[in-house]
Order: sequence, then C-alpha cells, then structure tokens
Amino acid sequence: MALKDKIPFGMALPHRTMDPLNLSDIRDVAQRAEALGFSDLWVTENTLDNNYSVDPMVVLTYAAALTHRIGLGVAVVVLPVHHAFHAAHQAVSLDFVSNGRAILGVGLGRVEDYNDFQVSTERRVRRFKEQIDVMKALWTQNRVTYEGHFYTLKDTAITLKSPRKPHVRLWLGGSHPDAVTRAATLGTGWIGAGGATKEGFTGSVAHLRTALEKAGVAQSSFTISKRVFMAVEEKPGAAREQMLRWCTDVYRNPGLIDNTGAVYGTPEQCREKIESLIAAGANHLLLNPVAQFPEQLEAIAEVVGFG
Repeated sequence: MALKDKIPFGMALPHRTMDPLNLSDIRDVAQRAEALGFSDLWVTENTLDNNYSVDPMVVLTYAAALTHRIGLGVAVVVLPVHHAFHAAHQAVSLDFVSNGRAILGVGLGRVEDYNDFQVSTERRVRRFKEQIDVMKALWTQNRVTYEGHFYTLKDTAITLKSPRKPHVRLWLGGSHPDAVTRAATLGTGWIGAGGATKEGFTGSVAHLRTALEKAGVAQSSFTISKRVFMAVEEKPGAAREQMLRWCTDVYRNPGLIDNTGAVYGTPEQCREKIESLIAAGANHLLLNPVAQFPEQLEAIAEVVGFG
C-alpha cells in the first residue's frame, strides 16, 4: 500500500530558507502540491531570523489565491507574543478568503521568542489558555462579553465567521507533557516539532492518547502530526549534505543532524523512516524539504506514492 493511502500528507511551502526566496517557487510548489494530492500547505512563524522568511498569514493568503482545495496551515504561531484579538481576526480572515481551508497551529514558543518581542514570560501558560478561550469566543459568538486576567470584552464581536464549523481548525504544538495534555483539551490537533526525535514523538503520542481518553475526545477525530525535515537523493551522501547544511545554517547546530527526527537518504530509506512515524501513531505528517523545494516536492511525492 502506498503511504498516501495510509495517512494524509502536508507539504511545506518555500517560506524559510538559507537562500533568497523565489516567489515563483512558492507559486509552483503551492499549485503542484495541490495537483499531486497533498492535503495541506504549511509555513512557520519566524519574524526575527538569520534566514529568509516571510510572514505566515501573508504567504498563506497568497497561496489561497493560487489554489482551490488544499489546506493552509501555520505551525506554530507563538501565541503569547501576539494580541488575542488580532490573532483571532487574522485566522478567521484567512479561513474566510480560503473558504474554510485554514489551520492555525499555536504554541508557547521558546524564551528567545519573548526576548525578541520584549514580552514577559511571566504567567505565559495562563495567558496562552486565556487567549484560546477569547479566540474561540470571538470565532463562535455573535456578541462577546468576557472578563479574564489579561483580556476584557464588553458586548463586542468579530462579526466575520469561519465557513468551517464550529471555528477555524486549531492545532497545538509543544512536547512537554503539559503542552500535549493542553492539546487534547483545547485543540483539534497536535503537531510535533521537526527537531523532535522519533523516540520523543512516540512518547508524546502515548501521552496524548491517554489525555484524549481522559478528555473524552475520539482519537479518530483528532489530528496527530509531526513536521518532518526531508532531503531525498539517490546518493545518500548528497541528502546528508543538504540536511547538514540545514542544521548548521538554520539551527546553528550541526550536531543536530544525528539527534533529530529528520528524514534523509535514498527514496527507500526515506520511505522506511516515514513508515516508522506512521507506526508510532501519526495520522498526518507535514513533509518539509530543506532545500530545492520544487525538485524535492517531486522526489517526496514519489516516496509517498503521489508520483
């Protein structure tokens, strides 16, 4: 059985790269991924960055105008450095213009994210949970009155609503057990980080399944995903060279190549590694080339059976 017949696969857009971004590559990957049968297109949020990156909502809106069916996701937005009202309006606007194709992935992020935006990390978990409460209220209620620790609303609204009910799809990231538990109770999906090892992902999935059962959430209706950094080449050395450059230039940590869940090598080697992630519990995978996006899209499509 082809991998594509086991689970849906997302594809990363060219949006954060070591080399200058090419708008035609973004267009071509968006349209080709949809034609091949990928389920969704993905970007990250990297505002202050040593690499070339583009705002997630801008590039996803561009992709929405170029496509018709494919989903449009960001994983993850570091929610506590944003204002909840603005984040809610951006997400529902993307969902509106794309006719219900948006997926908003949110997380707590790292301490560096707060330093970059000069936002305190104090009570960030409480802020995060309150932000999600406020966003859901704005997405689903005609008029909102809310009294929280961080946010107050008095008989107001975001009148624009999502074509998707009850609201924009909301996935949570994070590997800490508390973050995984929050995903089960607050979101419609959970996505593991690209840097997470297979063993780490497997442990998170086990914890997530327990949390879903306790929350009374059907596992069949909840997305369990992972970003997978990929480089597919007939010569395994060439694939490793691509991945090593990514780890060195993007993460500033060349040693990460041997301590991450990255998938690189020959098509058969990559196929086996993806199979192992499905066996670990993934019911969706976000495949993220690290270079040569148009060419790697075709190679990855062959690996999962779209070719």
